[in-house]
Amino acid sequence: MKYLTEFHDPALARRLLDTIAATARRRWTVMEVCGGQTHAIIRHGLDQFLADQVEFIHGPGCPVCVTPLEMIDRALAIAARPEVIFCSFGDMLRVPGSETDLFSVRARGGDVRVVYSPLDAVRIAENNRDRQVVFFAVGFETTAPAAAMAAVTARRRWLTNFSMLVSHVLVPPAMEAVLAAPDNRVAAFLAAGHVCTVMGTEQYEPLVATFRTPVVVTGFEPLDVLEGVRHAVEQLESGRAELANAYPRAVRPEGNPAARMILADVFTVCDRAWRGIGTIPRSGWRLSPAWADLDAETRFDVADVRVAEPAACHSGEVLRGLLRPPDCPAFGTACTPRRPLGATMVSAEGACAAYFQYRRLAPAGPSTPAVDRD
Repeated sequence: MKYLTEFHDPALARRLLDTIAATARRRWTVMEVCGGQTHAIIRHGLDQFLADQVEFIHGPGCPVCVTPLEMIDRALAIAARPEVIFCSFGDMLRVPGSETDLFSVRARGGDVRVVYSPLDAVRIAENNRDRQVVFFAVGFETTAPAAAMAAVTARRRWLTNFSMLVSHVLVPPAMEAVLAAPDNRVAAFLAAGHVCTVMGTEQYEPLVATFRTPVVVTGFEPLDVLEGVRHAVEQLESGRAELANAYPRAVRPEGNPAARMILADVFTVCDRAWRGIGTIPRSGWRLSPAWADLDAETRFDVADVRVAEPAACHSGEVLRGLLRPPDCPAFGTACTPRRPLGATMVSAEGACAAYFQYRRLAPAGPSTPAVDRD
């Protein structure tokens, strides 16, 4: 049972909940794009508070979760080479490839290191000029500027032993793929505020205009999510479809011009495979021709690695909002955080991990027993 006392401002939470309840005349389906928002929703029971007004659909907003299996296998092939120091964010080490993971490669003697910034990998390359240092560059538009800055820094320091395995993905094309799918049920989106701090908000305007679907830029605290839901429900009930910024303390329409400039220099847009979803046109970044010498796929000849997704893992359906984690036959049994089948159970932002961590073994539905709002 969740209580309003868990919120930083219980009075504001109550006002938002009451406003949403008074506004919604039907139950609306709202997809939150970011895994951080998913964890806020599940941890604080927002889906339980709003069970009669909103069905939350968890979208493909976890960068670790959508990194394709073939990219993990490319990382494994590079990391196993004796001349390589392979650098990655920590949550990637437990993501299963087709046969193993980076933790296992390290256990067998591979030099796999956890870093907290791409610039950490640059420093490692500078201190180990006799070794090849590879940074696993994953994530959405939020982490890409730091990876681009690492590339610039490495070149300025003449580090010919530094390269990047790039698997950056872009949020708006994934949202478009969801909306264009014949089984789409999304009535409105809560867009990821941190992505918009970098890229601005203009990229969502075509989605709103083409699909007549509200997009509300939203933060990650539970009150931020409630404010985003309020905006979305008010639009849906009035028949409007607009782009709204419910996170103005961090997001500006133009985003971060300096970050966008370096991204445009170092990367170029490409088609990208998404784990469990497939290839989405123009949904990722790769190194631009001027920076192609830093491409680890080419340097280590792993670009042709291709593998199929395991049939037992339904993470693709979870990422597309077609299946809730507790409805997966493997959830909590064959698939747990200790022995995951897919990345949605591994990542700190994965929907399956959120349901497992907060013991949400069944999704909230309409007519859920009343929640104490005092």
